[in-house]
Amino acid sequence: MLRVIVTHMHPDHIGLAHWLTERWNCRMWISATDYNVARLASTSTTGFGGDSAALFMASHGLTDPESVAKIKARSNYYASMVPQVPERFRRLMAGDVIRIGEHDWDCHVGYGHAPEHMSLHSPSLELLISGDMVLPRISTNVSVIDLEPEANPLPLYLASIERLRALPADTLVLPSHGKPFRGLHTRIAQLQAHHEERFAELMKACARAPQSAADLLGVLFKRKLDLHQTTFAMGESIAHLNALWLAGQLRRTRGDDGVYRFSPP
Repeated sequence: MLRVIVTHMHPDHIGLAHWLTERWNCRMWISATDYNVARLASTSTTGFGGDSAALFMASHGLTDPESVAKIKARSNYYASMVPQVPERFRRLMAGDVIRIGEHDWDCHVGYGHAPEHMSLHSPSLELLISGDMVLPRISTNVSVIDLEPEANPLPLYLASIERLRALPADTLVLPSHGKPFRGLHTRIAQLQAHHEERFAELMKACARAPQSAADLLGVLFKRKLDLHQTTFAMGESIAHLNALWLAGQLRRTRGDDGVYRFSPP
C-alpha cells in the first residue's frame, strides 16, 4: 500500500504532502489534530504572521517598529510553504500499529512541539523515527503563538519525551534534524536538564525585576538573532514563562504600556 506518513503539520514535514499524494495517487497518514491545524494554517494568517501575531509579540515586549512591521508583513508565512494540504487523510492515533513491509511500527504521540506529533517505533528493527520530539544536538522548539496565547506546551513536551523512556535505551533514533544516534534515555535526560536550567535562569532574572518575554531573550539565547529566529525565540520564551506562571511560580501583570511582565508572587 502506497502512503505518505507525516509526523506533524510543520512546513518542513507536510510541505510536499499534497504533491506526493497527487503524484502517486496515495493517502496521507497523519494525526487528525495536525491535519486540521494544517488546513487552517494554509488558508489563514492566524498564528503564523500578520497583524494578530504582531500584536501578540508586542504584548510580550517585542515592540520595536521594525520587528512589528516585518511580522505584520509575514501574513502568508505558512501558506507560502504549504499552499495546499491533501483534501483527504487517514488518521493516526496513539497506540496504532502500522504495517510497513515486514515490520510493525507503533505510533507514539507527542505534544508541545506540534498539536499531535506522531513518532514511529519498530520493536523488531529497534528503530525510532522520532520526528522533532527528540533531536541529537539542538532542543526542540516549543512555542506559544497568538492562536492560543495562554497555552502551556512545555510541560506537555516534557511529559511526552518522558514517555519515550519506555523504549529500550539502545534504540537507534532517526531524528528529523541531525544525524541518527543511540542513547535515547541519555538524550531525554539532557533535554529535561536543559529546560530545568532555563527555568532556574528565568526565575533568577524575574526576581531581580519584572521581565517580559522580550527582555529575557538574552538570558535564553546567547547569540544574536535575526527576525526569523527572534519569532521562534519569543515563542519559546513565552512558553517557559507561561509554564512558570501557570504553575504559580511567577505572577503575570500587564503594564500601562500593554506589555506582560513576570515576577515572583
